[in-house]
Amino acid sequence: MAQQTEWETKAANLLKAELKRKGVTYAQLVDKLADIGIEEKEANVRNKLSRGKFSAAFLLQCLYAIGSSQLHLD
Repeated sequence: MAQQTEWETKAANLLKAELKRKGVTYAQLVDKLADIGIEEKEANVRNKLSRGKFSAAFLLQCLYAIGSSQLHLD
């Protein structure tokens, strides 16, 4: 299995931090994604975040679904 790159780790940690800040679980994220027409399974979301392997579009969909309008990259 390929080692996670520094940028993949940063992306995953950024999304995980936003979920925690908003108090959103993976199960709730799946429901919120469904509300905007994005079908995902909880296991798939969990795997994407643990591997850090997801598209920029998925990141934006998640942030939109949980109501994050600003990101702090520091």
